[in-house]
Amino acid sequence: MKIATLCYPTYGGSGAVASELAMRMADRGHESHVISYEQPFRLDHFQPNMSFHAVTIGDYPLFRYPPYTLNLTNKIIEVCEEFGCEIVHSHYAIPHAVAALMARDVLAERGIKIKLACTLHGTDITLVGRERGYFELTRYAINKQDLITSPSRWLNEATERDFGIAPGRVHAIANFVDLERFRPAADCAPRRALAPKGTAIISHISNFRPVKRVDQVVNAFAVLRRRMPAVLVLVGDGPDLPKAEQLARELGVRDDLRILGQQRPEEILQASDLFLLPSIAESFGLAALEAMACGVPVLGYQAGGLPEVVEDGVSGILCPTGEDVCLGSLAANLLADRERHARMRLAARARAEQFGPGPIVDQYERLLQGLLP
Repeated sequence: MKIATLCYPTYGGSGAVASELAMRMADRGHESHVISYEQPFRLDHFQPNMSFHAVTIGDYPLFRYPPYTLNLTNKIIEVCEEFGCEIVHSHYAIPHAVAALMARDVLAERGIKIKLACTLHGTDITLVGRERGYFELTRYAINKQDLITSPSRWLNEATERDFGIAPGRVHAIANFVDLERFRPAADCAPRRALAPKGTAIISHISNFRPVKRVDQVVNAFAVLRRRMPAVLVLVGDGPDLPKAEQLARELGVRDDLRILGQQRPEEILQASDLFLLPSIAESFGLAALEAMACGVPVLGYQAGGLPEVVEDGVSGILCPTGEDVCLGSLAANLLADRERHARMRLAARARAEQFGPGPIVDQYERLLQGLLP
């Protein structure tokens, strides 16, 4: 197959999943072409059968805002014509599914037929896609896809309910994790660098947008910090990161923050004792899965698709939505109980091993191949 993959390049599950899947498909001999406005952060090495194509964004003074969707559509047309791509796989519906649909119409007039696949990732359905300014076009573009997937049963149901998608059209395919890259490490250099011996290391990795509720990460950490020595490591970047830092100052824990920006996450996770993910409605929780693969228990809320990944009381702890103090107390209690924490570390890794790439990439490959004659 020749596949054009559309994704965001920034920190976040959609870009990570898109990049990892494109690389896995290339490993299997398929031709992968990734299209975005910057090189995705996971595409960090040369690989046969892989190409990246940057979208050129216009800056004509008439436009108050650059029309990225049009630039993206044009790039899809160029790549499909030049390389003979048969499938355009959009990750995150907005604006990728819309651009793919427009590109298909243009290519059809030139006698070139392509199939459209779209993987939904969460806020494109639960938040952004439901905004009045996007809803109708998003619904239309999703319905016109030849294949629709999402990472959880919970997101399947939300898509069917809120966008009028026929039951059974959306295929639930879980996200996967590289079990070799993300694995436990008993004694790693980042741990020694981040905190002195005897200090708990709590981590949070995200794109720091409101849906991630990083304020509750900091509130929970402040509760835990009153009980024991600990540091909170924040990895990634986004609009709510400065707010998190200010809140930490107000709560008197700013000196215990380690703000690292955009970095490869595996070594930070290997150094961690707990991972906090109190999202409003995590569609799956790829960052949680990567933490679990490193043997790190996850603490979050019973919301969205996270309960499909984290086994409450076994590989992590899920508490009622909004209880940030509850989250901090549970974290402190778990760390204080060393035997339980050790058992949960082992269980987290065991659970993550159920999301290895092989069978999950098999599902994608089978469905994508089914689109072609």
